[in-house]
Amino acid sequence: MKIGVSTFVTDQGIGPAPLGRALDERGFDSLFIAEHTHIPASRRTPYPGGGELPEIYYRTLDPFIVLTTIAAVTERLLLGTGIALVAQRDPIIMAKEVASLDLVSGGRVIVGIGAGWNREEMENHGTDPTTRGRLVNERLQAMRELWTQEKAEFHGEFVNFDPVYLWPKPVQRPYPPIYVGGVEAAFKRIAALGDAWLANASSPEQLAPLIERLRSVAGRDVPVTVYAVPPTPEAVEGYGRLGVERVLFYLPTVPESETLGQLDTMAQVAARFR
Repeated sequence: MKIGVSTFVTDQGIGPAPLGRALDERGFDSLFIAEHTHIPASRRTPYPGGGELPEIYYRTLDPFIVLTTIAAVTERLLLGTGIALVAQRDPIIMAKEVASLDLVSGGRVIVGIGAGWNREEMENHGTDPTTRGRLVNERLQAMRELWTQEKAEFHGEFVNFDPVYLWPKPVQRPYPPIYVGGVEAAFKRIAALGDAWLANASSPEQLAPLIERLRSVAGRDVPVTVYAVPPTPEAVEGYGRLGVERVLFYLPTVPESETLGQLDTMAQVAARFR
C-alpha cells in the first residue's frame, strides 16, 4: 500500500518548501494538491461538501509553482495535481508546464485532472459548463499529442492548432500518468484517456461497487488512489482490502509547527503498512 498526502497549499499554511522536505523526510510516497484559480464573489453553484465554502478554496497557490518549489527540495516524492482544472487551462500552456515540471523533477509528476464543479469559476475562463466534459477530453488528447510528437497538431471541436513544436518533452514516456477525478463521467474518460482513478474518500463499503463499475466501463483493472483519507490504521486497512494502489491522508491547512506535528502522527500510521 502506497501512502501519500493530499492538501490545499495556501498563503495561510505551511510553505511549499518546508512541506515538501517534511514529506520526503518522513517517507511519504506522494503529494497531491488542489487547485482553484479564483472563487467568484457571487456564486450559484453549491459547494459539493455542503454548507459554506471553506476559506482554503479561496486561497490556493498555483499548483505548478508549488510543485516546482517542492521538486527543488526533494528527491523521491511524487508530485501530483489533485486536481488540475483542465477546463480552465490552455492545453498548450499546461502541456509545457507539466513537461517542464517532469523534467526538473526527474520524472516525478502525476497529472491529476478533473472537469471541476464551480460553474461560475469556469465561466470566467470562457468555458461553457454544459460542454466542459468534451472540452476536457479534447484538451487531454491535445496535450498527449504535444507530449509525444515532435511536430504536433490537433483539430477538434474546441482545440485547434496546426503543426507546432513544443519542448521539453516529459521525462516519463510516453507522458506522465493521468489520474482522473470524478465518478461516472470520469470512468468513461479513464477508459479512453486515463491511467488511474483519483477517487474521493467514500467509505470502503461505498467505494467497492464503484471500483467494480469502473472496471466494467474501462474493460480493464484500473489502479485506484483514494483522496482525503482519514489518517487511521482502520481506514488504510479498509481500503487495502479493496486492493487500492494508494491512499492519500488528508492534511489540514495550518501553520508550519502544527503541520509538522500532524505529519509525525501520520508517518507513524504509514510506517505500519510499509
